[in-house]
Amino acid sequence: MLIKNARFVTGFASGQKYSEYAADCPIPEICVVGRSNVGKSTFINMLAGQNKLARTSSTPGRTRLINIFDFNNGAFRLADLPGYGFALASKSEREDWGGLIEDYLQYSPNLKHTLLLVDSRHLPTRQDVEMTEYLYYYRMPFTVVATKCDKLKKSALSRNISDIAAALKIGRDNVIASDVSGLGRDKICEKIESVL
Repeated sequence: MLIKNARFVTGFASGQKYSEYAADCPIPEICVVGRSNVGKSTFINMLAGQNKLARTSSTPGRTRLINIFDFNNGAFRLADLPGYGFALASKSEREDWGGLIEDYLQYSPNLKHTLLLVDSRHLPTRQDVEMTEYLYYYRMPFTVVATKCDKLKKSALSRNISDIAAALKIGRDNVIASDVSGLGRDKICEKIESVL
């Protein structure tokens, strides 16, 4: 699949508001989920081929909504979910974000596939493992995308990809290496095309 254009559509602060919207807009969705500061906004910008489609920030926990992006004039939409595991957020904020993530995953009528982003420089966090287990438990198809690969040497990246796959109990070939330069973009587009 060639990505020709992308635009921001809208954001939702509640699962109910999102559900009302989704019921009237039956466009297939791919969601992007991962811990705070894993690089979801950078990933979306890389996929779209735009620098400022999704707002990036060096401060974790900036995405507090379900943000919807349209790709290829309605061919599919990308749902950017709030990051999980931001320790400096209050407990009630973390619960709100967790509720939004679960509401989306449980009740989206349009969700076709989940892209679970993990930081290639580190082993998956406890929350990453829990998210993988959640997706397995509910039989939701997903692909793991290892971000920030430009920050590692090739030998370290290869080792880390193997370690990430082992920690999440998935095949090494089920982890797509990605970075801001566009690494992995073709594989991700192929995956999205196969899902659609």
